[in-house]
Amino acid sequence: MIRRPSAAPTAVLAVLLLALAGCGFHLRDALLLPPDLGPLQVDSRDPYSQLALDLEQALARAGAEIVPAGAAAAEGEHATLRIIGERWGNTPISIDQFGRSQEFTLRYAVIFGVERADGTDLVPQQAIELARDYVSTPTRSIGTEGERELLAREMRREMVTSILRRIDAVSRLAGEAP
Repeated sequence: MIRRPSAAPTAVLAVLLLALAGCGFHLRDALLLPPDLGPLQVDSRDPYSQLALDLEQALARAGAEIVPAGAAAAEGEHATLRIIGERWGNTPISIDQFGRSQEFTLRYAVIFGVERADGTDLVPQQAIELARDYVSTPTRSIGTEGERELLAREMRREMVTSILRRIDAVSRLAGEAP
Protein backbone atom coordinates (compact mmCIF):
# COMPACT_ATOMS: atom_id res chain seq x y z
CA MET A 1 0.00 0.00 0.00
CA ILE A 2 1.40 3.39 -1.00
CA ARG A 3 0.94 6.22 1.45
CA ARG A 4 0.47 9.72 0.18
CA PRO A 5 1.94 12.60 2.13
CA SER A 6 -0.54 14.48 4.22
CA ALA A 7 -1.56 17.99 3.20
CA ALA A 8 -1.40 19.14 6.83
CA PRO A 9 2.30 20.20 6.82
CA THR A 10 1.77 22.21 3.64
CA ALA A 11 -1.31 23.88 5.10
CA VAL A 12 0.51 24.73 8.32
CA LEU A 13 3.40 26.23 6.34
CA ALA A 14 1.00 28.31 4.25
CA VAL A 15 -0.75 29.62 7.37
CA LEU A 16 2.60 30.56 8.96
CA LEU A 17 3.71 32.41 5.83
CA LEU A 18 0.42 34.32 5.68
CA ALA A 19 0.69 35.21 9.37
CA LEU A 20 4.25 36.44 8.89
CA ALA A 21 3.25 38.55 5.91
CA GLY A 22 0.24 39.93 7.77
CA CYS A 23 2.19 41.08 10.84
CA GLY A 24 4.09 43.72 8.86
CA PHE A 25 7.51 42.09 9.14
CA HIS A 26 9.85 42.69 6.24
CA LEU A 27 13.58 42.57 5.79
CA ARG A 28 15.40 45.89 5.87
CA ASP A 29 16.27 47.18 2.42
CA ALA A 30 19.88 47.55 1.41
CA LEU A 31 21.58 50.84 2.19
CA LEU A 32 20.74 53.43 -0.44
CA LEU A 33 23.37 56.05 -1.18
CA PRO A 34 22.45 59.13 -3.21
CA PRO A 35 23.24 58.48 -6.88
CA ASP A 36 24.86 61.92 -7.24
CA LEU A 37 27.13 61.47 -4.20
CA GLY A 38 30.26 60.54 -6.13
CA PRO A 39 33.53 59.78 -4.34
CA LEU A 40 33.34 60.19 -0.56
CA GLN A 41 35.96 61.02 2.02
CA VAL A 42 35.49 60.36 5.74
CA ASP A 43 37.10 63.24 7.63
CA SER A 44 37.78 63.06 11.36
CA ARG A 45 39.71 65.34 13.72
CA ASP A 46 41.35 62.23 15.14
CA PRO A 47 43.50 60.63 12.42
CA TYR A 48 43.38 57.30 14.31
CA SER A 49 39.62 57.27 14.87
CA GLN A 50 38.28 53.73 14.83
CA LEU A 51 34.84 55.14 14.01
CA ALA A 52 36.20 56.77 10.84
CA LEU A 53 37.84 53.50 9.77
CA ASP A 54 34.66 51.54 10.44
CA LEU A 55 32.58 54.08 8.49
CA GLU A 56 34.96 53.89 5.52
CA GLN A 57 34.66 50.10 5.47
CA ALA A 58 30.86 50.14 5.80
CA LEU A 59 30.46 52.76 3.06
CA ALA A 60 32.78 50.81 0.76
CA ARG A 61 30.65 47.69 1.33
CA ALA A 62 27.58 49.77 0.42
CA GLY A 63 29.16 50.68 -2.91
CA ALA A 64 30.65 54.11 -2.21
CA GLU A 65 33.96 55.06 -3.77
CA ILE A 66 36.14 56.04 -0.80
CA VAL A 67 38.78 58.75 -1.08
CA PRO A 68 41.54 58.03 1.46
CA ALA A 69 41.78 60.62 4.24
CA GLY A 70 45.40 61.53 3.42
CA ALA A 71 44.84 61.80 -0.33
CA ALA A 72 45.55 65.20 -1.81
CA ALA A 73 42.41 66.02 -3.75
CA ALA A 74 41.21 69.40 -4.83
CA GLU A 75 38.29 70.86 -2.90
CA GLY A 76 35.01 70.14 -4.65
CA GLU A 77 36.07 66.82 -6.16
CA HIS A 78 34.45 64.62 -3.53
CA ALA A 79 31.73 64.55 -0.93
CA THR A 80 32.78 64.56 2.72
CA LEU A 81 31.39 62.84 5.78
CA ARG A 82 32.77 64.96 8.64
CA ILE A 83 33.02 63.57 12.14
CA ILE A 84 33.04 66.85 14.02
CA GLY A 85 33.05 65.44 17.54
CA GLU A 86 33.24 62.07 19.22
CA ARG A 87 32.88 61.74 23.00
CA TRP A 88 32.75 58.92 25.51
CA GLY A 89 31.39 59.28 29.04
CA ASN A 90 31.16 56.90 31.97
CA THR A 91 28.76 57.86 34.77
CA PRO A 92 28.12 55.88 37.97
CA ILE A 93 24.41 55.24 38.53
CA SER A 94 24.42 53.19 41.74
CA ILE A 95 26.69 52.63 44.73
CA ASP A 96 26.97 49.95 47.39
CA GLN A 97 26.82 50.41 51.18
CA PHE A 98 30.53 51.36 51.20
CA GLY A 99 30.11 54.15 48.63
CA ARG A 100 31.72 52.22 45.77
CA SER A 101 30.17 52.46 42.31
CA GLN A 102 28.52 49.27 41.10
CA GLU A 103 26.58 50.24 38.01
CA PHE A 104 27.61 52.62 35.27
CA THR A 105 26.13 54.22 32.19
CA LEU A 106 28.48 54.31 29.23
CA ARG A 107 27.58 57.11 26.81
CA TYR A 108 28.83 57.62 23.28
CA ALA A 109 27.99 60.76 21.30
CA VAL A 110 29.01 61.71 17.77
CA ILE A 111 28.38 64.94 15.88
CA PHE A 112 28.61 64.54 12.11
CA GLY A 113 27.45 65.96 8.80
CA VAL A 114 27.70 65.05 5.12
CA GLU A 115 28.51 67.62 2.43
CA ARG A 116 28.22 67.09 -1.30
CA ALA A 117 31.16 67.87 -3.55
CA ASP A 118 29.70 71.34 -4.27
CA GLY A 119 29.66 72.18 -0.54
CA THR A 120 25.91 71.89 0.04
CA ASP A 121 24.66 69.83 2.95
CA LEU A 122 23.38 66.36 2.15
CA VAL A 123 22.94 65.49 5.83
CA PRO A 124 23.00 68.62 8.02
CA GLN A 125 25.20 68.60 11.11
CA GLN A 126 23.53 66.50 13.81
CA ALA A 127 24.29 64.43 16.87
CA ILE A 128 23.62 60.82 17.74
CA GLU A 129 23.98 59.63 21.32
CA LEU A 130 23.95 56.05 22.55
CA ALA A 131 23.88 54.89 26.16
CA ARG A 132 24.27 51.47 27.77
CA ASP A 133 24.24 50.42 31.41
CA TYR A 134 26.61 47.84 32.80
CA VAL A 135 27.46 46.35 36.20
CA SER A 136 30.96 46.50 37.64
CA THR A 137 31.30 44.73 40.98
CA PRO A 138 33.99 46.56 43.01
CA THR A 139 35.13 43.38 44.76
CA ARG A 140 35.62 41.44 41.50
CA SER A 141 37.38 43.74 39.07
CA ILE A 142 38.75 40.93 36.89
CA GLY A 143 37.09 41.18 33.49
CA THR A 144 35.45 44.53 34.12
CA GLU A 145 37.68 46.41 31.66
CA GLY A 146 37.24 43.65 29.10
CA GLU A 147 33.46 43.90 29.48
CA ARG A 148 33.61 47.68 29.09
CA GLU A 149 35.77 47.38 25.95
CA LEU A 150 33.40 44.83 24.46
CA LEU A 151 30.48 47.16 25.17
CA ALA A 152 32.39 50.10 23.61
CA ARG A 153 33.09 48.09 20.44
CA GLU A 154 29.42 47.15 20.17
CA MET A 155 28.36 50.78 20.66
CA ARG A 156 30.83 51.92 17.97
CA ARG A 157 29.36 49.33 15.59
CA GLU A 158 25.86 50.57 16.40
CA MET A 159 26.99 54.18 15.84
CA VAL A 160 28.23 53.28 12.34
CA THR A 161 24.85 51.70 11.60
CA SER A 162 23.00 54.75 12.95
CA ILE A 163 25.02 57.17 10.80
CA LEU A 164 24.48 55.03 7.71
CA ARG A 165 20.75 54.90 8.44
CA ARG A 166 20.64 58.71 8.58
CA ILE A 167 22.36 58.94 5.19
CA ASP A 168 19.98 56.28 3.84
CA ALA A 169 16.92 58.15 5.16
CA VAL A 170 18.01 61.38 3.46
CA SER A 171 18.64 59.47 0.22
CA ARG A 172 15.21 57.88 0.31
CA LEU A 173 13.50 61.20 1.06
CA ALA A 174 15.34 62.85 -1.83
CA GLY A 175 14.24 59.98 -4.09
CA GLU A 176 10.58 60.46 -3.12
CA ALA A 177 10.59 64.24 -3.61
CA PRO A 178 8.75 65.42 -6.76
